[in-house]
Amino acid sequence: MEIEATAEKLSKALNNVSRIATSKVTLPVLNNVLIKIKDKQVSLITTNLDMAIVDFLPVSNSKDGVITVPAKLLAEFVSNLPKDEKVKISSSGTKITVTAGKYSSTINGSPADDFPELPEIDEKSAVIFKIGTEEFKNGVGQVIIASSNDFNRPALTGVHFYTSDKSLFIVATDGYRLAKRKLVKNVQSEIKITIPSTSLQEVLRSITDDIEEIEISFNDDLIRFRLGELEIISKIIDAEYPNPEDFLPKTSEINLVVDRTDLIRVVKLASLFARHTTNDVITCEAKSPDTFSVHSIANEYGENDSSINTKTDKDGKISVTSRYLLDALNVISTPKISINFNDKSKNLSVIESALVLKEPNSEDYIHILMPVDDN
Repeated sequence: MEIEATAEKLSKALNNVSRIATSKVTLPVLNNVLIKIKDKQVSLITTNLDMAIVDFLPVSNSKDGVITVPAKLLAEFVSNLPKDEKVKISSSGTKITVTAGKYSSTINGSPADDFPELPEIDEKSAVIFKIGTEEFKNGVGQVIIASSNDFNRPALTGVHFYTSDKSLFIVATDGYRLAKRKLVKNVQSEIKITIPSTSLQEVLRSITDDIEEIEISFNDDLIRFRLGELEIISKIIDAEYPNPEDFLPKTSEINLVVDRTDLIRVVKLASLFARHTTNDVITCEAKSPDTFSVHSIANEYGENDSSINTKTDKDGKISVTSRYLLDALNVISTPKISINFNDKSKNLSVIESALVLKEPNSEDYIHILMPVDDN
């Protein structure tokens, strides 16, 4: 096995795939990158069994062969070489020799037979569609923040992709908040899958400025994201996802539009005190005819009350987690934000009492925060 490439190209490819290589498993070979050369095509492959990353590396010269070597060690060695240096990697038995000018290293590897077989998607039966990189990055970034880290509820650890009325939506919830985004219009295929948030995070990390489009392919148990010369293949979460419509309040009496920059400022001020409380609670209050205020109190440190001007014809309060509210505000890019809720004194259900954030005059993005007890 032999390949030759510039240190810059090789380093980029190795850094792409080495992120998921880990030694914190019982199978040592998962710490390795599989280097595979066949018919002048070079593949660098890593996997953690739930996800695999493949980088098809363009090289100037190559000889067929296959071997696995420690991914992070090789990536770190190459990244410290001069970028324009030609790097040659050749194998002998279970060892590789890496040379670049006056730099040289020998790294111990292991036979490729020990490496798990890479899962493949049958393109004849798979659903395949393409989406612009910016559209994908912005949409997924707006919802992934609401996914859960609780693996006792596996469905909630992912982002759910589904079609409704020929549009593709993505949604995530941890049970305390929900974010929903219309991602693609005029979709012909029926889609209903839940993708692990960890896999989507890898896709987001792998997007570079030169990638304009992402190809997404999936079947019953696998999904593949193709980004130029890089592929990320992931298992799909096999668990029923809750119906997003069950989290949407049917009506709200208090509806107002506020300046996003002003709102972020007053929420940040309130959060300075809220973070010292048990539930990180702040209270939002609409006061007719023209005030929206955010209040927080920490018995040990003091309290905060800040207001911004807006138009409202109803009075009402709601208490929410300040960190969740800031998360939502940071992913909404419009200058104005629509806020909708019902006063907590009405003793409605948790869903009907929720705080709803939207882009004004649009249903394309909705972020819902469940109310919390401020006592």
